[in-house]
Amino acid sequence: MAKICRFNPLLELLRSQPGRVQKIFLQRGKRQDRFFEVIQKAQASRIPLVYVPKTKIDSMARNHQGFVALVMEKSFSPVEEMLEGRKRPLLLLLDGIEDPQNLGAIIRTAEGAGVDGILLPERRSAGISETVARVSAGALAHVRIGRIKNVVQTLTSLKDRGLWVVGAEGGTGKNWDTFDYTVPLVLVLGSEGKGLRPLVRENCDQVLSIPLFGQINSLNVGAAAAIFLYEIIRQRLNIE
Repeated sequence: MAKICRFNPLLELLRSQPGRVQKIFLQRGKRQDRFFEVIQKAQASRIPLVYVPKTKIDSMARNHQGFVALVMEKSFSPVEEMLEGRKRPLLLLLDGIEDPQNLGAIIRTAEGAGVDGILLPERRSAGISETVARVSAGALAHVRIGRIKNVVQTLTSLKDRGLWVVGAEGGTGKNWDTFDYTVPLVLVLGSEGKGLRPLVRENCDQVLSIPLFGQINSLNVGAAAAIFLYEIIRQRLNIE
């Protein structure tokens, strides 16, 4: 059972998947418009509400906003579900993103870009934690996420299904905006420190970079994800 203690993730979950919310502990005497919105939506979905002193909420979570919701863990989606019925699927594979802040930010950007699914390795990846949910600002409730055992095998399978594989990594000399992203696609982002692993890089059809002109030689992976994803969207808007 996971916990949510911030308004945006909880309200999005109450709107989209109220069945996952099992119980909400509310700080007794709290007065705030968004607090009453939580109560109203919870009551509409017949979710149990428990009023407790602030000390109880403090003992359950840090940096809360006056409540703690107990929610069922997010269920993972198979790749087949992400691809079904899509003419030009867009998947995001995150290989080794271990910082939950980065993962949450990427999920938020991916949801805004309309990504069909995000693939996370079972190992060397941040879990779907309270921090990820909070940083995603509610986007987690709307994005399909799948767990994969082997990144290289998954890429091979996706290529067999007709998807192109584009890796993002600094210093390749090939700019991020030179590829035709209107094809079925999986975008691969590597870890915050080491980038793409050699075997993963070898299984990419293209490895592209974002040019840098300052003294810093790399971008945060969340920023890189946003730049790549919105170039993909820019190109695809021109053919819709």
